[in-house]
Amino acid sequence: MLKTSRRAAQRHLAVVTLVSAAIALSACAPTDEADSGSDSGSETSETSESSESEAPAADECTPDAMETVADGTLTIATDDPAYEPWFVDNDPTNGEGYESAVAYAIAEQLGYTQDQVAWVKVPFNKVVQPGPKDFDFDVNQVSITEARRKAVDFSSGYYDVVQTVITNKGSAIDGTTSLADLADAKLGAQVGTTSYTAITDQIQPSQDPAVFDTNDQAVQALKNGQIDGIVVDLPTAYFMTAVQLDDGVIVGQLPLPDGEPEQFGAVLAKDSPLTDCVSSAVDTLREDGVLDQIGQEWLAQQGAPELS
Repeated sequence: MLKTSRRAAQRHLAVVTLVSAAIALSACAPTDEADSGSDSGSETSETSESSESEAPAADECTPDAMETVADGTLTIATDDPAYEPWFVDNDPTNGEGYESAVAYAIAEQLGYTQDQVAWVKVPFNKVVQPGPKDFDFDVNQVSITEARRKAVDFSSGYYDVVQTVITNKGSAIDGTTSLADLADAKLGAQVGTTSYTAITDQIQPSQDPAVFDTNDQAVQALKNGQIDGIVVDLPTAYFMTAVQLDDGVIVGQLPLPDGEPEQFGAVLAKDSPLTDCVSSAVDTLREDGVLDQIGQEWLAQQGAPELS
């Protein structure tokens, strides 16, 4: 499940090589009122958020005991398309990519085999809206925020996020070293993400940010010269600059708000009976070093300069 196919491994190494050679100091990814982003090296520091409630008994977190949407099956949701490096080949079922691997690791921790996991496609914005869910949990670079907690439950954080600005080589913001230097920039981000919030709350440019339904649309706008840069999480920034853009560069990563890391968490229906079990599984994966192992396999990068 955590093993990489030869083809996927070659592709992963190729992306890392491109990033290392072309942008030794680069990085970025998506977010809104939710989250997005990443950290260099291990994104699973010991300071990340843990489950807020007492861990449930082991016999409460088994396929026989848990109230899943389908008996004997763990239904996991993500968006379509599912982007690298979080998923590979837009196929969550193959266990390749950071979030696919984490999802299967959570399932295994809860006692589900790979053939007992079912995937469904759910748009990002629908995941964080209130109401019933046709999945047990969702993994889709969703940042944990207090505003979102009013509508949905979150597991413990499985990934520590850093927001990053990317651009094209030679653009008006290429070489920028501070947030103040971005004051006149036209920046873009995916709708409903913490990346968008980072633009409005941290960068606060004079121009209203451009909003896109998908990151692919944001990339095309940057190629067309409609925007100066995109704000996304760090792993996504590496992928965009190394693969999607011909002359993409990472401007830098944004400082952590209040010094606390933003985190991605699994999303569950509000007051889901599975929340404590999923959180307990994530906590165990962190404590046992499994999240670090998955991060090193799929997200290890060179780092990016921090904007002052």
